[in-house]
Order: sequence, then structure tokens, then C-alpha cells
Amino acid sequence: QVQLVQSGGGLVQAGDSLRLSCAASGLTFSLYAMGWFRLTPGKEREIVAVITRSGSITYYSDSVKGRFTVSRDNAKNTMYLQMNSLKPEDTAVYYCAADRRLSGGYSMTPGEYDYWGQGTQVTVSS
Repeated sequence: QVQLVQSGGGLVQAGDSLRLSCAASGLTFSLYAMGWFRLTPGKEREIVAVITRSGSITYYSDSVKGRFTVSRDNAKNTMYLQMNSLKPEDTAVYYCAADRRLSGGYSMTPGEYDYWGQGTQVTVSS
């Protein structure tokens, strides 16, 4: 049974930092590109960051570029999202997701991801 278990959300003030974790089990982690998405009421699920299977390539949305860093530890089957200089507009439920890839690369389309974490709330107060 595949599981993506998230941790690390919470309530912080603007300018603070948080680190999200996504621990995978039941799959060969190194064969999956991994992504972070977020969802706010009234909006579609938004891509935040993606990292390829090896971790050599990353992608960030313009809204988080320069503030967020995605990383992974394939030995620990875990992906991370370091979020710095948080803003109130970063408030959302954050989801991690796994995308089985035959080779390198990544997708920015939520529908192409095979497995999803349970979601974790991040709230940034002004």
C-alpha cells in the first residue's frame, strides 16, 4: 500500500519559515518525480514546486521562486519543502504528490500524479 505522509504545517507570522516533509512508503521512491501543490478556497490546485527523480532538476512557480526550496533524500524516501519569507498569500492546504516516471523530467499537471499525501494546512498571518 502506497502512502505519502505529510508533516510540518502550522500557523506562523508573515516573514517566518516552515519546513514541510513528505515521507513515502510502499513504492520505489527514486522512480518518482515529486511535487508540491497547494489549494485555497475558490481556486484550482496550484503547483508550487517539483523535483525530478534524482533531484537534479527543480521547478518553482513564480509566486514562490526565491523563497521556497524543494529537496529530496532518496535514502530516506522523503521530500521536503523549505518555505522562507512566508506571506499571507501562501496560506493554503499543501499536498505532496508522486509521479511515476520512466526517465527524467517532471509534470506540472496534477492529473498526471499517481499518489497524493493527506494535505497539511499552512496559515500565514499578517
